[in-house]
Amino acid sequence: MTTQDLPARSAGLTDMAAALEAGTTTSVALVRAALDRIDASRTTLNAFRVVRREAAPTEAAEADRRRAAGEHAPLLGVPIAVKDDTDISGENTAFGCAGDFPVRQHDAEVVRQLRNAGAVIVGKTHSSEVGQWPLTGNPTYGHTRNPWSRDHTPGGSSGGSAAAVAAGLVPAALGSDGAGSVRIPCAWTNLVGIKPQRGRISMWPHPESFYGLTTHGPLARTVADAALLLDTVTGNHPGDLHRRDSPTVSDAVGRDPGRLRIALSLKLPFTATPTRLDPRVRTRITALATTLRDLGHEVILADPDYGITFGLNFLPRSMAGIHDWVNALADPSLVDRRTRANAHTGKLLHGLPLRAALAAEPRLRGRVGRIFDRVDVVLTPTTATPPPTVDAIDGLGGWATDKVITAACPYAWPWNVLGWPGVNIPAGFTDDGLPIGAQLLGPDNSEPMLVSLAAQLESVLRWHEQSPAGWW
Repeated sequence: MTTQDLPARSAGLTDMAAALEAGTTTSVALVRAALDRIDASRTTLNAFRVVRREAAPTEAAEADRRRAAGEHAPLLGVPIAVKDDTDISGENTAFGCAGDFPVRQHDAEVVRQLRNAGAVIVGKTHSSEVGQWPLTGNPTYGHTRNPWSRDHTPGGSSGGSAAAVAAGLVPAALGSDGAGSVRIPCAWTNLVGIKPQRGRISMWPHPESFYGLTTHGPLARTVADAALLLDTVTGNHPGDLHRRDSPTVSDAVGRDPGRLRIALSLKLPFTATPTRLDPRVRTRITALATTLRDLGHEVILADPDYGITFGLNFLPRSMAGIHDWVNALADPSLVDRRTRANAHTGKLLHGLPLRAALAAEPRLRGRVGRIFDRVDVVLTPTTATPPPTVDAIDGLGGWATDKVITAACPYAWPWNVLGWPGVNIPAGFTDDGLPIGAQLLGPDNSEPMLVSLAAQLESVLRWHEQSPAGWW
């Protein structure tokens, strides 16, 4: 099959589910089309590490049989992708690392939820090594490229999921977000990405991930699609350390959020390396604030009180999490030298510093949360810069790498420390066509409000009608 023969870019998640329900298409047709698009994009976008070429069509045929027998489920027969930090029975989980990995015998809880909803998982998407960098690529798996510009990264660590959705290979995908790893790639690929409240989505077979920093989250082209996928995978396993009786969010799409008081915050959280807000990003975020005012919301200038010690809470949890993952590898010597150095740091921080960081979280929530005595939502850039080139950190040492990634991505990680929800929404493009994103950040359990506001903005800005040109 040539690229000219390939089916058009995939429809959205809700549209695809509706078409299946109406009987105007079949799961086999949709899944085979997705697999064809993935195959055609392997040498250009490089979004997938695992493609389920045999298993997915078989599961699609079973979904069609179930539907013909009268069964209904929210995503019955819809093709979905998941990030390669998530276990699928019959596949291995590399999480961006080199080496041999055992085939998993059980689905992760989030995959079980997808299967219960009828979704057909077509493959596992690339991640940066152990999810630690906001670019996706390494010598083992190559660079994952941005559909809007192949010279640029789609972001990370859920870069494969972002590239797959932005290019229309699949209608939506799951990623994970431990320092912005859903929101950052969505910002750089013109997608909606939701980092939900900690405990909304199970991380099982792990009781928690990266000591509470990381949660799964959806990447999609529309707010409705992201909300549907979030509701589909919401739920807990008995072994979860963090649990949440969470309301649905899909019914917030299209609901008037009311007149909200919104804090526009451009101040960069404290980082140990030099950072500045790119003027191109500043322009797009301030334009978005104007749109919010036009919609009737009150927008004021105000900053959360992060304080200079906030990063001291993030560092032990992130580095200890890297140590745990690397220590579980069959051959840790195969990972990048920077990863080994971070894992060693994590080993040193595993004791008292980690315990102190976890104990300090309630105080940080109290301090940062005071802004919600004054406002309902905080609006910030998702990143400080447009997407870097794919090779921006290739061959660098640890300190030089840290300077690049913190200069590009200083805004997302604080909400991982707090465990609160945030939504990336597209905020436009640079003059040379690179996507830029904005964060809508809320307090504990505020996903319905954030989704309602995001959907209102989408109805005006129509970002989902813009697609990257060409085929892959």
